[in-house]
Amino acid sequence: MGSVSTNFVLIDGEKQEVYSSYLRTMGQPINTVKEGLSGVGDFVGGGQIAGVGVTGSGRNLAAVLLGADVVKNEITAHAVAAGNTCPGVNTVLEIGGQDSKLIILRQGVVVDFAMNSVCAAGTGSFLDQQASRLGIPIEEFGGLALQSENSVRIAGRCSVFAESDMIHKQQMGNSLPDIIAGLCDALVRNYLNNLAKGKELKAPVVFQGGVAANAGIKRAFEQALGMEVLVPEHYGVMGALGAALLAHAQPDNKSSNFLGLGISEMSHRSRSFYCSHCANNCEIVELACEDRVLARWGGRCGRWSELACKDIG
Repeated sequence: MGSVSTNFVLIDGEKQEVYSSYLRTMGQPINTVKEGLSGVGDFVGGGQIAGVGVTGSGRNLAAVLLGADVVKNEITAHAVAAGNTCPGVNTVLEIGGQDSKLIILRQGVVVDFAMNSVCAAGTGSFLDQQASRLGIPIEEFGGLALQSENSVRIAGRCSVFAESDMIHKQQMGNSLPDIIAGLCDALVRNYLNNLAKGKELKAPVVFQGGVAANAGIKRAFEQALGMEVLVPEHYGVMGALGAALLAHAQPDNKSSNFLGLGISEMSHRSRSFYCSHCANNCEIVELACEDRVLARWGGRCGRWSELACKDIG
C-alpha cells in the first residue's frame, strides 16, 4: 500500500505469481484494500490463502485490515522481489509516484540503500505534472521520448524550476520529443545526484516501480550508467511480490493471522480525535470494524494503542 497505488500479488506454493492487480489508492486506502481483496477472492474461488505479507507506506493500516503475518519495509520487500526475479542482482532502481529508492545488494544481501521522499523532482509525480502541462497522456510519454534526436537539457533539481525551464524550451521552438527526452534525463540526473552519490552501481541493474513502464526513463538510465537496465515483467507490483515471498518463507507449521476474504464485505470506519490526557495533545486515529476497534495510532505514550481491539462503548 503506497501513496499512489495499492497492489495485490498472489503466488502459489512454487512462488510463482498467479494473480496481480494495480489499483489507484485515490485517497481511500481502506476501500481500495477491500476492492483489491474482493478481486483476489474472485480469482481464488474456493481456494485458501496460506499467508499474507504487507509493505509500503500504508503497511501498518493494511496489516490491521487483513491480519497480516509479515509486515516489512519497502526496501526489504523490493530487494527480495528483485533477487527472486533476477538472481545475482546488484543494483535496484525503484521509482514510485511519491518517492524513489536505490538499493545496493551484494550476494543477495542489502548492503546499502537510499530513499528520496522529500522532493517530487525525482518521482513519478514529476512526470505526471509535466505530462499534464504538455497536454499528453502519461502513457505516451516514454514513446515520445524515444523519438527524440536531440534531447534538450532541462533543470531537474526542482520540479518548479523544471517546469519554468520546460516552458522556456517550448518558446525557443524545441520539438516535443526533445523536450520530453530532456525531462526524462532531468529526472534520472536528479535521482542519481540525490541517491547514488558515493555508491558503486554494478550490473545487473533492475528498474522497478510504476515509472519503469516509461521507456524514456529506462533509456535515460542506460545512457547515464553506461550499462543495460533490466525491467522485470511485474515491475509495477514488485513491492507486493516481495511481501508475498516473505509471507511464503514463514514456517509451514505456523498458522496464518489472515482474517479472511470476507473482510471485503465488512463495514469499516475511521475517525480521529485529540487526546487531552496530557500537554502533548496527540491526534489519535482510530480504525474500527463493525463494533470493534481494530487499532489506534498517533499517541506518544501508548495509552490509546493499549486500548485497541476493545469493544466500542
